Amino acid sequence: MSRVIRIGTRESQLAVWQANTVRGLLADSGYTADLVYIKSDGDTDLKTPLYEIGVQGIFTKALDIALLNGEIDIAVHSMKDVPTIMAKGIVQAAVLPRASYKDILVPRSGTTFGHTDAPALIATSSIRRRAQWLNKYPNDSIENLRGNVNTRLRKVEESNWDGAIFAAAGLERINLRPDNAVELDWMLPAPAQGAIVVVCGAEDEYNLEACSNFHDPDTSLCAGIERDFLRALLGGCSTPISALAAIADGYVTIEGNILSKDGRQKKEIIKKVAVSEAVHIGRQAAEELLQNGGQEILDTIRHEP
Repeated sequence: MSRVIRIGTRESQLAVWQANTVRGLLADSGYTADLVYIKSDGDTDLKTPLYEIGVQGIFTKALDIALLNGEIDIAVHSMKDVPTIMAKGIVQAAVLPRASYKDILVPRSGTTFGHTDAPALIATSSIRRRAQWLNKYPNDSIENLRGNVNTRLRKVEESNWDGAIFAAAGLERINLRPDNAVELDWMLPAPAQGAIVVVCGAEDEYNLEACSNFHDPDTSLCAGIERDFLRALLGGCSTPISALAAIADGYVTIEGNILSKDGRQKKEIIKKVAVSEAVHIGRQAAEELLQNGGQEILDTIRHEP
């Protein structure tokens, strides 16, 4: 196994952590790998809200191009950032065991956040988080927050915000979760949040075999169901869609929702089937949601300026 596998990664601390984790897993199976750093559009435009420039694909496009051009052998992504339909010629090679799927609120240092009747000022660039927060706290205000996790944590301290919303997994992986962080157990996550995916060329048997050694089937199934739910709803950068699938006692349960951008409208669904029958549950849940009020919300979003 003298071949060195070139792992494409963004330059952020979290992305590098993810890539190094994959390099370690490859080493456990006897493979040698090096990191290749590639800058994405999402790393260069740090002002425009993600829901205006397109969440899915903005952090993966540059790596996809490098992969298709033969500059790298595999790429490592936060799975929630990957388009539900991958670029032609690129396939999933492995999904790592899922970390926390939860969102957390990080209050400004020196404050203990306990929501009262007084309006709060919360920061996030996620349309999903924005809509769910406003659904629960309609009198609050939301401001845009961009940048890597280190930058966003610094901005919280320098701002007048009451707090900002982060993915728990991102902060925990690089040991940056503040002690005063509050888990938002009521907030449904983005599809595939907390999961890491490795992709490679569709015909690359060497790397498909190398990555199969650390593939986690349960995480892959659940994240895939959530992504099917998102794809069936035609969800994009400006659509507040959430989903979470879990396996227990031989059954898969998916919980999903769609909200209007302002959080005033919300439709949700919970569906449970045996694991053996779960292959289409994500799409089926989305279709049922559309038939029970979700389509009206989707139509409203599409016709907004």
